[in-house]
Amino acid sequence: MNFFSERIINIWNDLPGNIMDFSSLSSYRRTLHKCDTVSLEQVQRRFTKRLPGLRDLSYEKRLSLLNLQSLEVHRLHCDLTWCYKILFGLVCVNPDEFFKFSVSTTRGHPYKLYKQRSYHSARLSFFSERIINIWNNLPGNIMDFSSLSSFRRTLHRVDFSGYLI
Repeated sequence: MNFFSERIINIWNDLPGNIMDFSSLSSYRRTLHKCDTVSLEQVQRRFTKRLPGLRDLSYEKRLSLLNLQSLEVHRLHCDLTWCYKILFGLVCVNPDEFFKFSVSTTRGHPYKLYKQRSYHSARLSFFSERIINIWNNLPGNIMDFSSLSSFRRTLHRVDFSGYLI
């Protein structure tokens, strides 16, 4: 990859990440999010296809060669990072307003969250509701909760394919 392509990739990494980081915390309906995610993902597909030498490769292969993530995986990483920041007091938000720790943790990591029963479908798309199942299913043998940087580093070793839209 030449210098021009590397600079373009660096710019690209900053642009959609900020959009997905912002949308990750907003409360929106799942169907609208799916439509927006498909639209943004299509932009990334076209962008990577136009880079020199990548036109004939599949989207997954282009992402792999460019060391990029799909935007949906990026959103999951952002959601999990915000969950970590809230739970461990790294942001000025009261964690009790979002989450309750589960009293029994038989398997996995020790920071399992209690999922309250939701009676309204609109609530299911809230950040605090949609992230709990993913957070609770993080593998305890892979995840490192000792610091934010180690948590982010270990997130990249988890397969999130079961949680993608």
